[in-house]
Amino acid sequence: MASSNFVDYVKIFCRSGKGGPGSAHLRREKFEAKGGPDGGDGGRGGHVYLKGNDQLWTLIHLKYQRHIFAGHGESGGRSRSTGADGKDVTIEVPLGTIAIDTETGEKLCEITDNDQVEVLMKGGRGGQGNWHFRSATMQTPRFAQPGEDSLEGWIILELKILADVGLVGFPNAGKSTLLSTVTAAKPKIADYPFTTLVPNIGIVPYRDHRSFVIADIPGIIEGAHEGKGLGIRFLRHIERNAMLLFLIPVDSPNIKEEYDTLVNELAQFNPELLDKRRVLAITKCDMADDEIKAEVAKELPDVKSIFISSVSGDGITELKDMLWSELNQ
Repeated sequence: MASSNFVDYVKIFCRSGKGGPGSAHLRREKFEAKGGPDGGDGGRGGHVYLKGNDQLWTLIHLKYQRHIFAGHGESGGRSRSTGADGKDVTIEVPLGTIAIDTETGEKLCEITDNDQVEVLMKGGRGGQGNWHFRSATMQTPRFAQPGEDSLEGWIILELKILADVGLVGFPNAGKSTLLSTVTAAKPKIADYPFTTLVPNIGIVPYRDHRSFVIADIPGIIEGAHEGKGLGIRFLRHIERNAMLLFLIPVDSPNIKEEYDTLVNELAQFNPELLDKRRVLAITKCDMADDEIKAEVAKELPDVKSIFISSVSGDGITELKDMLWSELNQ
C-alpha cells in the first residue's frame, strides 16, 4: 500500500433525493367530461447508501469525490400512475469504516462486513395524489401532496483497520521489519524514527493453511494521545485489533519503563484498549547473547513475553505460536 495512496479520513457532502409531488389530475374521458380524481403518487427520492467492500483498503476513491447526490423522485401522473423513484447512490467503503455526522458528532453507522449495506441518508417520500383525498363531501379535490424534501449534510468517513494483531511500539522498534518477515507486506524500512507514516497490513501464514492478519501503525511517542508525533491520527486503528503485540528493542535503557509508557498512552487515548490481550516481543535480539537476555528477562513487566530477531529469524516461529494461541483463547 503506497504511502501517498493511503487515506483513512474523508469529509463528504451528501444529499438524498426529493420526493416527487403527487398529481392533482382529474379524469377526463370522451364520454365522461367530469370524471373523478385519478392523480397518482410521486416517486420516492433516492437514498444514499454505504456498502462494505472487502476489496478496498483505503478511502482514496472518495478523496476527490466530495459531493454525492441521489436522484429526485418524479411527479405522479394520470390514471393513478406513480412517479418513478429517484436514483439511489451507493458509496462503497472498506471494512472498518465509520460514518459520523459533522454537526452532532453522532456515529451514524459502522461497516464491518462485506456487502453490508446501511442507509446513510433517506430520500424524501413521494407526495400523495388527489385520489387519496376524495371523500363524500369532497368528490373532486383539486390539490395533491408535495413530496418530502431531501436530506443533506457533511459526513465524516473514518477508517479503522480491521486486524487480528496490532503492533505497538516506539519509532524504530522494529515493527516494519517484523511485518516484512512474517508476511508478504513490503513496508518501508530504514534506520530512523517515523519511517512508517501510514498503517501497513499483512497476512501471516500459519500451520495447516490457517492465517491471521497483523497491522503495523506509525510509532507512538510519549504524549501521542495529546497529538504529539503523529498523534491520535493512527491510534484509532488499534481499537479494532483483537490483541496487541508490543515491540521493544533489547538495547532499550529500561524495557519496563518503555512498556508502561506505551500502555499509558493507549489508556489515555481509550481505556478500553487495556482490556485487549497483550504480548511483549523483545526485538533485535541478534545483537544480544544469552547472558544479556538473562539480565533483561529479570526486568520484564508481568506480561507474556518472547525474545525475537526479525533479521536472524530467532523466535519468529515461537512468536507465531504464541499469537495464534492468544487469538484463539
